[in-house]
Amino acid sequence: MTDRPIATVAILTYNGEDYLERILRQLRIQQIDGPFEVLVIDSGSTDGTLEIVRRFPEVRLHEIPNEEFGHGRTRNLAAELARGEFVAYLTHDAVPIGERWLAELIAPFAIDERIVGVMGKQVPRPGCFPLLKYEIQGMFAGFGPDFGTSVFYKDPSMTDEGVLSAIGFYSDVNSAARREFLTEVIPYRDVRYAEDQLFGRDLVEAGYRKAYAPRAAVEHSNDLTLGEYGKRIFDETVGLRQIGFPIPPMTRGAQVRLTVRGILGDTLRILRDRDYSWKRKAYWLVVNPAYQVRKWAAYRPSTLVDLTDAEAIAAGSLEHSRKRG
Repeated sequence: MTDRPIATVAILTYNGEDYLERILRQLRIQQIDGPFEVLVIDSGSTDGTLEIVRRFPEVRLHEIPNEEFGHGRTRNLAAELARGEFVAYLTHDAVPIGERWLAELIAPFAIDERIVGVMGKQVPRPGCFPLLKYEIQGMFAGFGPDFGTSVFYKDPSMTDEGVLSAIGFYSDVNSAARREFLTEVIPYRDVRYAEDQLFGRDLVEAGYRKAYAPRAAVEHSNDLTLGEYGKRIFDETVGLRQIGFPIPPMTRGAQVRLTVRGILGDTLRILRDRDYSWKRKAYWLVVNPAYQVRKWAAYRPSTLVDLTDAEAIAAGSLEHSRKRG
């Protein structure tokens, strides 16, 4: 390839064999006006991940020791290694939908040079449990209609912390950024968790803009057991607290109220959900409430744990239980 790629699609992998081949096959069919490259950074996979990558000779593979991985640090490494003007990030379980995914993801950069980050849509997998399915659908519906592009920025009149948190929301499951912005202006911070949320807040606070590109969609929802789901909730909430997001302590009464409200709300949504057969609806009406119970049972201690108590945080953490190496 002699021309500079328009974009580098960077996939961070660690034991990602379940979806990686589907991802790479989808990248092969992308229709975009110009060349792009695919970069995989693997941090010590022990499954079939590397064998899958080697079946795609067009993919550039970079391997790092397991202990060198960091959510923000490794994304910065991808930006340094990238040859494209834009770096499009995918996690190893986010499968692009359609042949225009990449073109749609980088299109918003042409709107305004102050747009330095773009977030694509996530569509839950068919087997995703209802609580998570409805959360994902609701979250991304709130960023704007599927037929357009939404641009977010900080207005001087905005002072409410909750509004600023919403404006700064960012997910690098499916995102893109200007390479030079990452390498020369604002990189990802090397934090334990929520590096993407912090990056979104950093760029908005610095006066830059981010966009939401709903037509750049991926199929993605975490494949979690009931126990793992609770630990993920704990990680996410503690991670946000650690980077300064204002999350108040939860009372036992609030935990009970939110659990009941969640079960009732999901019950109505399941009954109305045309994606489910009646047999599947009956199954989820029985099973899904356990996820609501687990969610709020994990959320409350995550709002109360002492952020200086590393042992207590590790005890509730999914990241720690899956610790690399």
